[in-house]
Amino acid sequence: MAKTKTWRAIDFLKQPENFPAKPICVLFGDDAFLKSHASQALRKQLLTESDAEFSLSRYEGNQTVFSTVHKELAMMTMFGGGRRVVVIDDADSFVTKYRAELENYAAAPSQTSSLILLLNTFPSNTRLYKIVESSGFLADCSSLSEREIPKWLIEWASREHKISCDIAAAELLVDFVGTELGLLDQELAKLSLCLAPGEKLTAKTVQQQVGSWRSRTTWEMLDLALDGNVPETMRQLDLLLQSGETPVGLLAQVAYSLRRLAAATQLILDAEKQGKRIALQSALEQAGIKRFVLQKSESQLKKLGRNRGEKLSDWLLHTDLALKGDSRVAPRILLEKLLLQIAAPQLRLSKT
Repeated sequence: MAKTKTWRAIDFLKQPENFPAKPICVLFGDDAFLKSHASQALRKQLLTESDAEFSLSRYEGNQTVFSTVHKELAMMTMFGGGRRVVVIDDADSFVTKYRAELENYAAAPSQTSSLILLLNTFPSNTRLYKIVESSGFLADCSSLSEREIPKWLIEWASREHKISCDIAAAELLVDFVGTELGLLDQELAKLSLCLAPGEKLTAKTVQQQVGSWRSRTTWEMLDLALDGNVPETMRQLDLLLQSGETPVGLLAQVAYSLRRLAAATQLILDAEKQGKRIALQSALEQAGIKRFVLQKSESQLKKLGRNRGEKLSDWLLHTDLALKGDSRVAPRILLEKLLLQIAAPQLRLSKT
């Protein structure tokens, strides 16, 4: 194992038995899928199946108080192995409010209980971070980079779904589904049912099975938006939402392509600042655009223009945060706004 006391969630999930749980455990980062699976792995270490019903308590961070949590941690269970586990979901506000109490507890925690905090952020310059890093369990559940995801997919497919997957299949799956790990895991689960025992998952199988009506319609919707066809874009959005697609899932799929257009725009702008020129196709290739869609992407980026291309990353970030709770606006309206920003520059919408 590495010497650092801050583990990456993907490394922990490969071999949880090599990373023993502690009386206080913190899982932090923006990837809900990694946090959920890391939390499950910790609970499996700490509790047997017979323990779980009587010895596990869960609280929402903004709806509980430290005194309640502390009583739970101090309580001895009458059943199972005697160990208690308390999980605090969305614990950022809880940590902010009870930082001093948590620091005191983390310095001398109960040895018969474990506290698991699920956080979005956990600054490394805080006293609590340093205490947990020194004597607790600390796992970084930040989103994987786009380059890491195909390799992760291959390993996850083998470990969790017992299927062999080649790199071409993994890359195509990301192209179809996007970069949200939960959605990719769902597709792997479906694909595992389509394969004969010992059969390898190939790009051809992904094309046949995942290139479904929904996936094709999502890409068609994005193509229509980039072409400026607002009425047909909204019709496709209606079809997808009515078919059961979620706004978060749709954003994950379209964001994968849009981030590449944003990256290509930034490469061009950075080159110009240095007094250089870079060909549009070259910028798109460097941004990760596949050759078979290079011509279409070049046409789309020209229609999008550098001003909107430069704003894409901000638009995507704002929409993602809004869909995950930063806004009270209906999710459908948030998606419509993003698509209009892409499709209708004449509306002069702000970047937020």
